[in-house]
Amino acid sequence: MSAISAGDVKQLREMTGAGMMDCKAALSEAEGDFDKAIEILRKKGQKLSVKRADREATEGAVIAIVSNDHKRGVVIKLSSETDFVAKNENFVNLARQFADIALANFPATLADLLALPYENITVGDKVTEQLGVIGEKIELAAYERLEAEMVAPYIHMGNKAGVLVGFSKAAPDHFEALRSVAMQVAAMKPVAVDRDDVPQSVIDKEIEIRTDIALNDPRNAGKPRELLEKIAQGSLNKFFQEVTLINQDFVKDGSKKVGEYVKSLDKDLAVTAFKHVTLG
Repeated sequence: MSAISAGDVKQLREMTGAGMMDCKAALSEAEGDFDKAIEILRKKGQKLSVKRADREATEGAVIAIVSNDHKRGVVIKLSSETDFVAKNENFVNLARQFADIALANFPATLADLLALPYENITVGDKVTEQLGVIGEKIELAAYERLEAEMVAPYIHMGNKAGVLVGFSKAAPDHFEALRSVAMQVAAMKPVAVDRDDVPQSVIDKEIEIRTDIALNDPRNAGKPRELLEKIAQGSLNKFFQEVTLINQDFVKDGSKKVGEYVKSLDKDLAVTAFKHVTLG
């Protein structure tokens, strides 16, 4: 077997980002074959992934981007165990690369994204490779896409959250203003666009909670549960104002609801959907 040169080690390190000693060991085991050495590093990551399967990757980077015509957007979450890794420039750049691949190919699911090409391997293989490089559990943990006549993105607080909001018509002149609506989603965490979009299970749970509160109120002693359930249903307006995007008070102008703000930009403009991905 030929000797492993410092140049070979340096080249493999540049190709993979792995540590010098890891690269030297992999090249030695692979007898100087770079492809085999990369496979050895990837296998090291696979073993590490199994070893750390019970570790929580609650840090990381969330990236939200849209196409040049603003009609498509994607948001991805690349998770890590520590904030130290999450703030590393190479880690954030890798998350951005995955987002670029997602936007260019617009896969339907996270599994489809993981199967897409990344240089001479797949996105999933690259994640596995980086397990060995970084030395802690990382995971491409979330992927969402949104298609609409207009999509506005927002990335919150140093990649802690990413939002996409879809609108009913193209409004390029208002793109920056509409990003404020995406910011609203990150700040106020609505569960739906409007009250008709709130899942019935969420409404039922809210009625149950409000009914139980009423039952425990001494002022309602002796009142039948059916009556208190009707009262609870009638009190849902405030709940819908809090959890539906267009009915929330606009964070940048409390005198308007979000829906009113959007209409003030263009009377024919409406929110159609949103996607919200956060760390944790």
